[in-house]
Amino acid sequence: MTEVYKVNPLRPSKAVLRRAAEVIKKGGLVAFPTETVYGLGADALNPEAVGKIFSSKERPPDNPLIVHVADKSKVYDLAGKVPEEATVLMKAFFPGPLTIILEKKPTVPDITTGYLPTVAIRMPDHIVALALIEKAGTPIAAPSANKAGRPSPTKAEHVLEDLYGEVDLVIDGGPTKFGLESTVIDLTVDPPQILRPGAMTVETLRGVLREVCFHPAVLKRVGDEGLFAKSLGMKYRHYAPKADLIVIVGKDRDVQSRINDLIRDLNAKRLKAGVAVTTGKKYKAHHTEELGESKEDIAKSLFSALRRFDKAGVNVILAEGIDEEGLGLAIMNRLKKASGYRVLRA
Repeated sequence: MTEVYKVNPLRPSKAVLRRAAEVIKKGGLVAFPTETVYGLGADALNPEAVGKIFSSKERPPDNPLIVHVADKSKVYDLAGKVPEEATVLMKAFFPGPLTIILEKKPTVPDITTGYLPTVAIRMPDHIVALALIEKAGTPIAAPSANKAGRPSPTKAEHVLEDLYGEVDLVIDGGPTKFGLESTVIDLTVDPPQILRPGAMTVETLRGVLREVCFHPAVLKRVGDEGLFAKSLGMKYRHYAPKADLIVIVGKDRDVQSRINDLIRDLNAKRLKAGVAVTTGKKYKAHHTEELGESKEDIAKSLFSALRRFDKAGVNVILAEGIDEEGLGLAIMNRLKKASGYRVLRA
């Protein structure tokens, strides 16, 4: 049985937090809200507990986890070397939707870091998450609380859809703020590299760092031209609904025309088409999800919409692409990965 407790995200029940912290201390799993998505947490320093994350998510063991802390000073307990760039970023953006990658100390179990010599660390900007970490008295390793490859959970109900009976306790703190995971930046290289675009834009990071670049895998799939995974979310298909997903990019009018052609083709094959709309255009599809027209709205609604397509029973999802400026880079990154990089230019 999975215990489920609904809390006020601004004033969470102390009794619920004590119970959740007790589960963490005993080596169990707790799903909890952050400002990005729901995390599936375990004691980051307990290899057996961390192993439960991988088994419950059906996550490959070479896919590293983010370690969450409730205080900036705890970074020094986990990292062997903390460069100046890390200090600058922590001062500016901790707590917040940013994960920094540093050289790890031997005290961090190899299973937590996907057997890499580095550790991914962030300080979430959510009252429930911070209180849970503090009460547990240990850093908490927490990937998104869903089955591997599925859309990330932005509500407790998404966690229960994937992991009911496999997680000891779920704290329901309502919908998450951003709806996209944290941005991941590697500070073990010069210049620092973005490994995963996320809720914090590269433009924001460039406002405080001298130079920031992208790992080539941000724009291409891992495996192309010898690219390899250095961080979570780089190697495997992620965020995917059960239906096939195709992303269509180009000018709005051309995209609309191409999607209408694809809907007709799918109808002729007696396949149900779904459309993820970002422009406000109307389509005669089996099921339509309007993600919103602002990038903030699209980011917040994307993963929930992908799950609703599954409930609607569509066979193919046709998603309107957006420009990759600002938050658009992270949104398109998720769409490309969810589609297995099936991107059509109209």
